[in-house]
Amino acid sequence: MLFRGIREDIASVYQRDPAARHFFEVLTNYPGLHAIWVHRISHRLWQWRLRWLARWISTISRWLTGVEIHPGAKIGRRFFIDHGMGVVIGETAEIGDDCTLYHGVTLGGTSWKSGKRHPTLGNGVVIGAGAKVLGPLMIGENARIGSNSVVVRDVPDGVTVVGIPGRIVAGAKPSTEITARTEQDSQREAIAKKYGFDAYAVSKDNPDPVATSIGRMLDHMHMLDNRVVEMCKAINRMGGDVCSDVPKIELEHDDFVQAEQAAAKNRTKAKTETTDEENEK
Repeated sequence: MLFRGIREDIASVYQRDPAARHFFEVLTNYPGLHAIWVHRISHRLWQWRLRWLARWISTISRWLTGVEIHPGAKIGRRFFIDHGMGVVIGETAEIGDDCTLYHGVTLGGTSWKSGKRHPTLGNGVVIGAGAKVLGPLMIGENARIGSNSVVVRDVPDGVTVVGIPGRIVAGAKPSTEITARTEQDSQREAIAKKYGFDAYAVSKDNPDPVATSIGRMLDHMHMLDNRVVEMCKAINRMGGDVCSDVPKIELEHDDFVQAEQAAAKNRTKAKTETTDEENEK
């Protein structure tokens, strides 16, 4: 059983690491696999309640591979740790089949209380280098977690999570909250187009403070536009005649045009000077 698992692990490496050339190279030069194989021995000892011996073997494995896997952690088939150095997997962590972790990943806990305190990974999960998954979370099947992300909430199946704290950026399932956010983003794009600039990346979840500020300004402008339309309709119903000829918004004043032309000249001049220096060399 053990040797069949080793062959299966080595075969899975070829599918995930293009640097893998042949069987003997993978067998002897992949510390992530070595750590997994030693863990299977220490985990069996842990189940037999030989706790000290299991911890001692896992400590020796940590010295040799740079990967720390607690003997109590449950790991599925075809698990792959690429590069390996700095990976930490806690006692109550559970990892499904066909998962991949890169160097520096932590599956850690956030509580000192006994019981379930580490993450559970579904099948096919990939976690990028340096990412931290903290607490008794559930990471859904085939989810992707970007490098250096910090995940502190459950992750649905098939999504991609990045950032600190982790946010879903791709593949999210439709929900009422997401629908409302999409409608708000559409309103922002419409009002931005009206005032002559691109509203790219001004969604509610963007962590960029400048984009967030612009998004709030667009929301305020959209609200004011709606209020003006309502006022015009009310005045017209009372017999007035307003808002029939709204002046076109014109942003290209002489100052803006001159500033843009000056900036274009400076860019051209800098590019020419760089080319001349390279020719002289």
